[in-house]
Amino acid sequence: MDTAAVNAERKHQFTWREVWALIVPLIVEQALSILIGMADTIMVARAGESAVSAVSLVDNLSVLLTTAFTSFATGGAVIAAQYIGAGKGERARLAAKNLIYLSVALALLIIAVIIPLRNRVIDLIYGMIEPDVRAHALDYLLYIGLSYPFMALYTALAALSRSEKKSTRTMTISLLMNIINISGNAILIYGFGMAAKGAAISSLASRIVAAVAILVMMLNPREELNVRGLLRGPVSMELIGRILRIAIPSAIEGSLFNIGKLLLMRLIAGLGTSATAVHAVICNFNSFSNIPGQGINMSIVAIIGQCRGRDNFRDIRYYTWSLVGLSYLMTFIVDVFLYVMAPTIVAFYGLEPSTAATALPLARTCIVVCTLVWPLSFALPFVLEACGDVRFNLITSITSIWVFRIAGAYFMVRVLGMGVEAVWYGMYADWCVRSIVFSARILSGRWKDKSVI
Repeated sequence: MDTAAVNAERKHQFTWREVWALIVPLIVEQALSILIGMADTIMVARAGESAVSAVSLVDNLSVLLTTAFTSFATGGAVIAAQYIGAGKGERARLAAKNLIYLSVALALLIIAVIIPLRNRVIDLIYGMIEPDVRAHALDYLLYIGLSYPFMALYTALAALSRSEKKSTRTMTISLLMNIINISGNAILIYGFGMAAKGAAISSLASRIVAAVAILVMMLNPREELNVRGLLRGPVSMELIGRILRIAIPSAIEGSLFNIGKLLLMRLIAGLGTSATAVHAVICNFNSFSNIPGQGINMSIVAIIGQCRGRDNFRDIRYYTWSLVGLSYLMTFIVDVFLYVMAPTIVAFYGLEPSTAATALPLARTCIVVCTLVWPLSFALPFVLEACGDVRFNLITSITSIWVFRIAGAYFMVRVLGMGVEAVWYGMYADWCVRSIVFSARILSGRWKDKSVI
């Protein structure tokens, strides 16, 4: 790139070369997560239906328990990114340390309760389940619980790495973590017949390696957000308070969202096995469709957060709409392929002919709606969060999800007598409302008054 082009790009806080260097590894990381997650499920299935059921039950519980890790990581990443943008490196590093203290302390508190009481926890949440499933679930929860502190540490440090625009690091460690997990599954499940326990031990090992690897990297004194002297403190209640101002609304939103998902799964289960299978197929189409958008959304905290730290409102607007446009373009490219290949992909699941006939048009409808609405409805909340406008995010997201996605689905199924398509129609309504409300908020400029540093 010649000097004139560099100078032209430097009219903005980041060059597009820097933006692409951040985004591409995040998209690859999202794709790896989905593809390897599917492989992990297939390997556990080798151990039998009881093991699969146990893993599914505990994973649903884990999502609820660990929502706060992601919320804390996002809060800390926003604070650190804004301090970096403001040129306050020492404050950014102190915020990074306090994020780690907060995340690991929460994880230790969770396992102090969950591990000794896991028998009661399983019985309280899931009631009377089959003895084989219960035995597998208890084994799985023990080792998965032990992994929570390492998961919390990795989640925090990965978010901080993205704040300093080092997404290649998180992509590489994510790949390493998944290789260890799959290799461990192959050895422990196939070789030693350890079933769900083997899957849990593999996850524990992969999370330990990932946490140690990224911690060693972040101890490098040349790191912008290095955490040297981590054991010496200081603990800053003021910075922890700033992190929690973002993290608590995000954690509430995530928890209520996951509770809503459980309610919808209960509704779908009541529609029969065929409806459950159709829903699973559409969920996979939805996941693949949104891989580019998810990666771009993860970059927003670093880009918009640093712009907000410098009070660079012009570039916040520029990057917001540029990244939304990029998300639309990349989603369109992926979705054209998915739309054309939909019959082949649906056939891969081996569904009954009548079930496949129901799944195909619903999958294609999902692809079209994802292309038209999803990028706008999910990118803009990240922008507002990076700017500190978290209360508006919480109120809007929770209201829309519970009114349109959940209450709407129950109304269409229970009152109108519709099938599994009602769940997705409710979801599409939620996306449309989010797009309109969040766009109006961005255009209003009211988020400019929010400050977190």
